[in-house]
Amino acid sequence: MTNPGQGGPWQPQGMPPGQPQYGQPQYGTPPQGYPQGYQQPYHQQPYGHPQQPYYQQQPPPRKSRRGLVIGLVAALVVALGGGATWFALSQTESVASGAATPTEAARNLAGSLGNGDLVGLLGSLAPAEAALFTDPIEDATGELKRLGVVKPDADPKSLSGMRLQAENLAFDEAAQEQVNDHVAITKLTGGTLEVTANLQDVPLAEDFMDAVLSRSERAELEQGPQTRTIDIAEVVRQQGEPVRIATVNVDGEWYPSLLYTIADYALLAERQAWPQQPVPAIGADSPNEAVQQLVLAALDGDLRRVIELLPPDEMAVLHDVGPVLLNAIGAEAGPSGITVTRLETETSELNGGTRATVTALELTNERKRSTFSLVREGTCYRVSVDENSDRLCADELATMLERRSDVSLPPAARQAVRNLGLGVFEQGIGVVTTEVDGEHYVSPLRTFNELGMTVLRSLQPEDIQGLIRLAE
Repeated sequence: MTNPGQGGPWQPQGMPPGQPQYGQPQYGTPPQGYPQGYQQPYHQQPYGHPQQPYYQQQPPPRKSRRGLVIGLVAALVVALGGGATWFALSQTESVASGAATPTEAARNLAGSLGNGDLVGLLGSLAPAEAALFTDPIEDATGELKRLGVVKPDADPKSLSGMRLQAENLAFDEAAQEQVNDHVAITKLTGGTLEVTANLQDVPLAEDFMDAVLSRSERAELEQGPQTRTIDIAEVVRQQGEPVRIATVNVDGEWYPSLLYTIADYALLAERQAWPQQPVPAIGADSPNEAVQQLVLAALDGDLRRVIELLPPDEMAVLHDVGPVLLNAIGAEAGPSGITVTRLETETSELNGGTRATVTALELTNERKRSTFSLVREGTCYRVSVDENSDRLCADELATMLERRSDVSLPPAARQAVRNLGLGVFEQGIGVVTTEVDGEHYVSPLRTFNELGMTVLRSLQPEDIQGLIRLAE
């Protein structure tokens, strides 16, 4: 099966601070790199404040063109990172069919925007890229309801806190770049993008809003929808080049990809061409083997092996740009002298992957003739360094964390700290693996999401209020 899929955002060394990450579009801030005097109606105040011309905001000096990713491409898929639309994405039950050409794929993305169909928007992305977000969202939504962050009756299917509408989009098909047999870069040259935010549609629970929002912020929320319009042709004129939107071919059909788009702009900023040959995907025989081999490769600084162990569908973008990463770091670090002599995991199925919870880990430093081991015993862990051994249990850790917390913390915050330590210790730290064509790979984005879920599952509703008061 030919399925290049999508991977996580790649940001090479040297990119300027503040470059937004995938899933975190910075709507309301003008894209980095816009020239002095640009007067599109971006502003830095929350919705409800008077508009301030962009030329009065003292933008940073022009450094590169990669800000277009956030200014337009990421704006097209702002639903992926917006708190309101995050819930809408959870109800995608099927993946939309692809397109016959790269330009048609990009237009399908715009079509979903024009209908205000945020679920359809996600479905227009490449299947593996969409699945990274839709697979775990249902569980996360349930946890947020349990914690009282969102309303119990919040309906993800009807959520529309952020609406984007594209009109008269124009592409320069003659300038399209064919990167390889499965990646093509389309060139957007004209049209408009209207972004409307209506914070009243965000299904936050009343108690939660009372705790996190001031009176003025609540007043802003009640003002209703706020709209901004982006003239793409004007942005293209200012930048001196079309907006690049990457598309990928999956099983003979083309899909737009935010992840490949970000990688394309990163390569462009670093004046690097797309490699002609990727780092191949070489998995392991089991989830346990995949985790063990990744740990060993990381200890040895073997970046090539780390990339090989990433899923070929979800992390295809890192396989494709892998040679650039390898050239950037130079020669491999070589063996560290540390050997993984034992690694055992307990596996449990998740939506879209397998959670491998580490139950035993033993590392041997051959150079120093030293051994470290960590063994899970129920809700306790036994830690040994050479001949010294100690046993720590979940309730002991929770009590320790609570006692070591600042004595000035309110009781609710101290209890939240205790529950967090207790819950994380009892669940253990899990690494998420996926299976593709019979081989097992480690999924970094799914693992990161599972860490967040581990935290959510550890908390109680009253803990949220305690942590909010702690942040005040």
